[in-house]
Amino acid sequence: LDADGTLRVLTDFSGRLAAAGPVAAPRELTASAPDGHPVHGWVYLPEGPGPHPVLLCLHGGPHSAYSPAFFDEFQVYAGAGYAVVACNPRGSGGYGLEHGRAVKDRLGGPDADDVLAFLDHALAVAPGLDAARVGVMGGSYGGFLTAWLIGHTDRFAAAIVERGYLDPHSFVGASDIGWFFIAEYSGPPSAWDAQSPMAIADRVRTPTLVLHSEDDLRCPLGPALGYYTRLKQNGVDAELLVFPGENHELSRSGTPHHRRQRFEAILDWWGRHLPVADAPEPADAPDGRGPAGACRDAARRRAQP
Repeated sequence: LDADGTLRVLTDFSGRLAAAGPVAAPRELTASAPDGHPVHGWVYLPEGPGPHPVLLCLHGGPHSAYSPAFFDEFQVYAGAGYAVVACNPRGSGGYGLEHGRAVKDRLGGPDADDVLAFLDHALAVAPGLDAARVGVMGGSYGGFLTAWLIGHTDRFAAAIVERGYLDPHSFVGASDIGWFFIAEYSGPPSAWDAQSPMAIADRVRTPTLVLHSEDDLRCPLGPALGYYTRLKQNGVDAELLVFPGENHELSRSGTPHHRRQRFEAILDWWGRHLPVADAPEPADAPDGRGPAGACRDAARRRAQP
């Protein structure tokens, strides 16, 4: 900031990223849950008129929150041709104590109602969304909510359950937060089955990719292996990908090659179960390939027999 009030750019560390292609801008929406509770969130639209296949993305926590800030995940999905729908259901941070504590002892209740209400609202008001082609994905508590939803509805074309909180019974004594998280969010043992995706795994018919990390201490690997096995035993189109040497932070951190391989696997899964017609090809300096396009092409190569 110069003495006369002029702003001068001193660094441009994100210049190469900005030159890679257009950034999908968030469109802010507020929906109403069935009980009238407001549900706040955003829609990210890819280039072109659509109709675009839709990814309902669910955050972790549950006391976390999405924002309109730049988020690599949403940009990669939009760059690959998917519309992204993301909201902050009850249980999320940033909206007051009552909103945050609304899911205590009833995970999968008002939070599930909120995300479905927001999805329906986005499909109704946002241009270019294909309501007949919708996938769902989430990590940690978002993995819980994804597994919970596909245990109650078959509306989604496919799902990705990542580093999920899937089984309260195995959480205490295994998770690094199990000693307090269960009591705070899931209540007494008598209430656990009513909030357990593992308990309703037999109902799932949705094609599901289970992603997890070998060294995850927050949501240990064992329940993910058990959940995947239950799906396979029930004849569900399910796949499992475990990243060696990574922990619960993979996607937000982790080794660069695993972060890229994760994106490749995700776009490969959606490309097979929720394909994009005429997907845009993002550019990237200096080789003319964008991050989403590069991940998508690598995923296609991996999928070839």
